[in-house]
Amino acid sequence: MATSVRLAPETEQRLDFLASQTGRTKAFYLREMIERGLEDMEDYYLAADVLERLRRGTEKTYSSAEVRNALNLDDRVHCNRPKPTAQA
Repeated sequence: MATSVRLAPETEQRLDFLASQTGRTKAFYLREMIERGLEDMEDYYLAADVLERLRRGTEKTYSSAEVRNALNLDDRVHCNRPKPTAQA
């Protein structure tokens, strides 16, 4: 999919310099920046959306006790705990 982006002149100069010094294309670096930055932006904006729903009270939340109970974790935790030993 072709997409065009207008860059500030300083940014374009920096990108030109990087590409010329490394022998890679500007498109290579633009793809890299988008792919690396997209995950961070998804994390930020999607988390902000959830936070807003929490503030409005429209997002379902669960207590740690509810999660442990639903996943039967309490039984497992107690079974794996070492038994206390008497100290002299």
